[in-house]
Amino acid sequence: MRTRYIDVDDRMESFWELLADHRSQADEFERKLELSWIYHDNALEGIVLSAPELAQALAGDPVSDATLAPVYQEIRNLREAIRLVRAEAPSSKLKMNLSLVKKLYELLGKGIDGKDKAVFRKDMPLHRTYFHDIHAPGKIADGMQKLLDFSGTAEFKEYHPIKQAAVVHYGFMQIFPYTENSGRVARLLMNLVLLRYRYLPAIIHAIDRQRYYETLRQPNTALRTLVLEAEENALENAFKYFDQLRVREQPAPRRQRRRRAAGA
Repeated sequence: MRTRYIDVDDRMESFWELLADHRSQADEFERKLELSWIYHDNALEGIVLSAPELAQALAGDPVSDATLAPVYQEIRNLREAIRLVRAEAPSSKLKMNLSLVKKLYELLGKGIDGKDKAVFRKDMPLHRTYFHDIHAPGKIADGMQKLLDFSGTAEFKEYHPIKQAAVVHYGFMQIFPYTENSGRVARLLMNLVLLRYRYLPAIIHAIDRQRYYETLRQPNTALRTLVLEAEENALENAFKYFDQLRVREQPAPRRQRRRRAAGA
């Protein structure tokens, strides 16, 4: 694991150098990254949209099918939550506390009845997306405070950023404070940690949905490995993007005209 951390760290340095050399393409890269983040995060929650549907949702265009309106609102809310995380991550004053958690939750549920108030669940939901063991309602408040307090300790800060991110994500999901959107909040907090240390967001792809669920039922090292793989994949895709960009920017090779030999 340590060797892979070092490799990721080295590649991150190379990525920032690469991005500095392609400043004019940075915005487009960030746009594509955001779209990927939104698409796959929705897929983890069982919401799979086509590219046109995703574009329509983010544009805020009217929908002919009224049943899609809440889904589209959730997608726009997720985009705003992602942008908040990206904006807040560089702040030296940023502290992971309950106010931040509630702010993210309420932003995700903005304009949606039953999801717009950050109130800890009061029951053990029978029907839910995730199937791992979760805290009883009476233990949620204490569990949340312990997790958030631990994120500010010297011990936590000695962890590699990827381990920090996985610990926060795993701990939050074991508590599962909200009936709705606990998974989304956990992944936003995970990526907030990574972005603070200038890593790319760890986007867990739709193809790993079942594996992701299973890691939550295993020791936290399983989720940490998945987060590490997501970070490695993010870097690989980033380098591919700029490699392809470099190829497109190269001038087309001149066609060499063959000279016909005399008498041919």
